[in-house]
Amino acid sequence: MSPDEKTGTEESGADSESLQRLDAQKRRPIDQRNFVLGVAVIALIALTLIVLIVWRLKRSATEQEAEVTPTVSVKVVKAEKGSIAAQVSAVGTIWPHEKADVGAKISAQIKSMALLKNKPVRAGEVIAVLESRDLQAQRAEAIGALNEARANERSLITGTIPKTDAEDQKALLDARAKVNTARATYERRRVLFENGGISKKDLEASQLELTTAEDELRLDEQTVALRARSLNPNDRALAEARTAQAQQRVATLDAQLSYATIRSPITGIVTDQFQYQGEFAPAGGKLVTIADTSTVIVKAPFSDTAVGPLKTGDAATVLPTDASTEEMHGQVTLLGRSSDPTNRTVEVWVTLGNEGGKLRANGAAQVTVFANSKNDTVVVPSSAVTLDASNANEGTVMVVDAQNIAHETKVTIGIRTTDKMEIVEGLQGGETIVVEGNYALPDGTKVEIAADEEKKEDGDEKKADGEEKKDSEK
Repeated sequence: MSPDEKTGTEESGADSESLQRLDAQKRRPIDQRNFVLGVAVIALIALTLIVLIVWRLKRSATEQEAEVTPTVSVKVVKAEKGSIAAQVSAVGTIWPHEKADVGAKISAQIKSMALLKNKPVRAGEVIAVLESRDLQAQRAEAIGALNEARANERSLITGTIPKTDAEDQKALLDARAKVNTARATYERRRVLFENGGISKKDLEASQLELTTAEDELRLDEQTVALRARSLNPNDRALAEARTAQAQQRVATLDAQLSYATIRSPITGIVTDQFQYQGEFAPAGGKLVTIADTSTVIVKAPFSDTAVGPLKTGDAATVLPTDASTEEMHGQVTLLGRSSDPTNRTVEVWVTLGNEGGKLRANGAAQVTVFANSKNDTVVVPSSAVTLDASNANEGTVMVVDAQNIAHETKVTIGIRTTDKMEIVEGLQGGETIVVEGNYALPDGTKVEIAADEEKKEDGDEKKADGEEKKDSEK
């Protein structure tokens, strides 16, 4: 190859390389644009996939939540207005309304006495008779002494010459009669003299006779008085004292004889008998105990912090602690004025009838007093309220609306009992509230009312409709 050809070949090779470089420079922006477009497409595809994945995850979570939160079956009641009272309870001891320990007032052997335990007796009925023959003999002797004292006193007062006393009494009576006759004659003659029927001399003669009769009467009275005062005053006082002493002795023996017959002071049942026929009864010793259990008093110690709202006349129920389960009703008749410093309690008396004898004396009974009674207030079952704390006055109630959705409602509690609570704020009455199944029930949960509750509500509605129809017909 000649040098010129070689040079031409080199020049042609250089031109081809420069063309290639120019082509490469032209293709580079296109390749970059294609790369950016590819990355953008890939990013868009990735974003779309992520959105789809998130959507699927949320949908699956929602479906799972819908599957995990089913409709809850609950029992409901209507919040109604009614009456409620605070209840305060304590265990008390049963006491008879009346109780008497009957004993002997004199020391003697029991002559007659039946077996009286658990037997009814009436007031005034003879319970026992004591031996009293010695007392009867003493009384007869005392009667003789009394008669003797009276005879001595009578002899001392009337004197030792009865005839003289009788003559003096006769003279006194005659003098009184003479005075009366002279006074009547004088009055008649005075009238005649005033009318001119007699002379003044005749009137003066009648006046003289009256004066003489009065003087004789005074003389006889002084004679009788002097004869009575002629006795020794000390002798008369001594005779009167002996007579009074004899009378008191007879009265004492009469009282002791009456003590020999022992009678029941009240009507009731003999709960205890301590002595029997033939035994010796000392003075002051108990024979029987009689209790009137037709009415009983239950004495219960209530805490001094709980008796504040109680007052006389409050209603109360009494439940014996024995096998009997029947509640009995009474009322508070006494509230203690002082507190026991040992256990800080106040004694409360509840009086009630016990005609059937179901309550036994000295037995125990549960006493529940109803205080601070309120009427026409919203009352709900205790199970419907979830308290914030056991001693709190606030809590929540689940109220079911017409779509069977349970809504949590805040309420304020007033009076509470074992099975009911007063709602002071939060309910107006008439709401449907959950009483079973409300524990930890979320707000807004759809609920299903139990079948028996639905039937009950339907029956109440039908009954209300029927009453409305009757009222409209009337």
